[in-house]
Amino acid sequence: MRFSAINVLWVICSSPVLIGGFFIWTSPAMFEDPNLASSFIRTIILYCAILSPFTLFPATAAMFAVARKWVMGDTDVALLKTYFRSYKENYKQSMFSGLFFVLLSVLLYVNYTFYLRQSGTLSLLSVLFVVLAFILAAAVLHHFSIMVHFHMKFWQIVKNSFLITIGNPVMTIFLLVCSGIILYVSLTKFTFLIPFFMASLIAFVSFWTFYRIYDRMKTLTEKKEQENEAEESNDEENNDEEERTDRETDKPDSPAGLPSADGQKPGDRGKKEQDRAR
Repeated sequence: MRFSAINVLWVICSSPVLIGGFFIWTSPAMFEDPNLASSFIRTIILYCAILSPFTLFPATAAMFAVARKWVMGDTDVALLKTYFRSYKENYKQSMFSGLFFVLLSVLLYVNYTFYLRQSGTLSLLSVLFVVLAFILAAAVLHHFSIMVHFHMKFWQIVKNSFLITIGNPVMTIFLLVCSGIILYVSLTKFTFLIPFFMASLIAFVSFWTFYRIYDRMKTLTEKKEQENEAEESNDEENNDEEERTDRETDKPDSPAGLPSADGQKPGDRGKKEQDRAR
């Protein structure tokens, strides 16, 4: 019930983009002329790209905020209140995120199509941009998780989302595989999942993956700090022992003006030797 409720809220708030996606999905069956269908698809893609930073990205950020509560154990959170409060709080940041990632996506698509049309080895570069597209998709999901979990500036979130994506390849592949399976099943097998479970399941899996990465990094950082503190304390103890050893080995044999071991002052011993010589 919680997953379906939050997914319905996401569909309502991002409906302009989803309606455009629905037309793209059904357009080959709507037009017999391939050229007309291709032109229609390009128009709808442009329409979705323009609207997504203002509708799709804020709605997705709010959905991730609710998924964050679930992953962290707060399952009884008020859905409507949490969703729309997060929608309002993260709207500006998610809008800038949408503009940034849409521009990156357009750049990747243009380069992909350009190299795909080339002949020879240049066409192989198109595979590179496909790989970069998958990295970008994972970074977008991590971006939402970081946005709702930390208070950071925009560029800090962008930098950390790419660092987490590249620095944790196993978890990144796991995230992409799980999200791909959910999308494939929702779009091809059980289309009723789209309005009720598709996006909320992806948000839950995405934040769960991010939280595992963050928890592991936090544990490693704390362990490293403890090791550094132990090394510093050992160094201090070693320095103290060396100082005590130095003080013991640097003791003077007989300070000036003090009696020597035979009870005579150094000056008295010299006078007696002079008298004997005379």
